Amino acid sequence: MLQRLLEAAVARVLPVGLVGRSRIEHERETRFVSYRRTIQNMISFFAGFVACAVVVWIASAGARSDGMRFLGMSSAGEPSAQSTEPAVEMVPAAPPTPAPIPSATLLPTPLAEIEPGLNSDEATVPALTSSPGEPSGSGALLVPVVGVRPEQLQDTYADARSEGRVHNAIDIMAPRGTPVLAAADGRIVKLFNSERGGITIYQLDQNEKTVYYYAHLDRYADNLTEGHLARRGEVIGYVGDTGNAGPGNFHLHFSVSVISDPKQFMNGVNINPYPLLRPGVP
Repeated sequence: MLQRLLEAAVARVLPVGLVGRSRIEHERETRFVSYRRTIQNMISFFAGFVACAVVVWIASAGARSDGMRFLGMSSAGEPSAQSTEPAVEMVPAAPPTPAPIPSATLLPTPLAEIEPGLNSDEATVPALTSSPGEPSGSGALLVPVVGVRPEQLQDTYADARSEGRVHNAIDIMAPRGTPVLAAADGRIVKLFNSERGGITIYQLDQNEKTVYYYAHLDRYADNLTEGHLARRGEVIGYVGDTGNAGPGNFHLHFSVSVISDPKQFMNGVNINPYPLLRPGVP
């Protein structure tokens, strides 16, 4: 009887003990899991914080390095080796000094188109210190067309022209493209394309007293420019029919004028070039 009572008591007490013990262990395990999760979260947070701090430090160090490089400072705060060199101020190169140009080449183009030998009035030729056409003492003028001899020239100086004009020049007939030569030494003062004269050249002799005028050219010689000092016999252009010469009427219109002011080289007094090209012919 007593044994049965003990067994019943043990049967009642044992499950309760086991249940109590299991509950305590469960609570311990629950706390351990909670602590472990908390520690893991703290480690993750700390690791993330450290990573962010490293990234920020690297970025700030790079920015500081760029700033120092921009300011010419080394990482120690001292001026870098590059900054010790003096700054070079960029000064634009001075333009080259142009070669002196004779005063005759600086003249403005006249408002009115004045063509020697085409529309100048007859006038008395003023006295000269040297013979017209030989300002440099080089003798008679050279016939300014290749292949034409002085005895082949025709004196057309006084021939009548349209609108009651006088020719005031001579025409030297030659095929198109025949080279035109400088009749004497002189500077090219004007390259001009006019309605009457077509493609023209104004040449001023070295004494700046005589102007030689070449008109109706087909074209200029290569690289011919205003200001160029053309020598006697130098090719300066080619025979043509430009201006009012008439289609196919290829010839050189050549005139000579005397001036008193080099700046007024278009306003000279015309003289007959025929005797200058044929010395000794009356």
